[in-house]
Amino acid sequence: MTCAYCGRDNDAGAQFCMDCGKPVGKASGVKAVAAVATPAAPVVTRDTVGTRFCAVCGAPLAQFLPVRASAPPTTRPSHAITLVLLDELGNVVQRFDRKTLDTTIGRQDGDVRFPDDSFMSPLHAKLSWEQDQLVVRDLGSRNGTWVFLEAPHRLADGDLLLIGAQVIRFRRLGYPGPHPPDADATHRMGSLTPSADIASLTQLRSDGSVRDVVQLSPGRDIRVGRERGEWLFPYDPSMSAEHALIRSEDADFVVVDGGSRNGIALAARGDIPLQHNSRILVGDKLLRIEIPA
Repeated sequence: MTCAYCGRDNDAGAQFCMDCGKPVGKASGVKAVAAVATPAAPVVTRDTVGTRFCAVCGAPLAQFLPVRASAPPTTRPSHAITLVLLDELGNVVQRFDRKTLDTTIGRQDGDVRFPDDSFMSPLHAKLSWEQDQLVVRDLGSRNGTWVFLEAPHRLADGDLLLIGAQVIRFRRLGYPGPHPPDADATHRMGSLTPSADIASLTQLRSDGSVRDVVQLSPGRDIRVGRERGEWLFPYDPSMSAEHALIRSEDADFVVVDGGSRNGIALAARGDIPLQHNSRILVGDKLLRIEIPA
């Protein structure tokens, strides 16, 4: 049977062209259903030499499927890491030695489990070696996976910060343009501000609703703390007296730890690189990552 699309001369009973995969004959009105099975060894005949698609379902044959590029081979002699569980004072509670490429963490599933942690999702986070770099990735958990900052961090739109026990969201607003007068040429009144507000910090409740908002503008730094600063949280015992600084750098904003006791954590989006002694928060479990030299 000759294919109307490419001209291939197919077997008499073929429903799909073995060269281009298009339906032939009665197959044009038949819906192909893909089945997952172990393929049998092909029989090489005059009609199957050069065949690219299955004559029954139209699926591409295995030898013509695209090949996914593999990652460069690792050069590390070992993938050993240790997850060290810490208490609120930083004391070691438990150690988990791992020697595999991947380590998953969860309440019910995973390589390392914490069944007593109600803030941890059933399968919460994964640590993996990617081209000799250890990274952590959140697995769609309810409360996120947090990585404690070890250096100043330039904020990106949508970043979530954990400062003390406060979840703070950074959003970019952009530069506001001039407001034209109304149709009757009357200008609108508004609050006098020192400069344009181009970003904001939003305090989020546990249900994701907004409790408080601070506007950010170029040239204006915001200090966050329990006792000192422009944004105060006197009811948060886990926040230091002066905990963090949101520093303006032209049109960008950088968060800097102010020498706090508990640090500042960033919610993981995608793969976040980890170093020796990096700390992550998974559920309510604080873990320090040890990577042998």
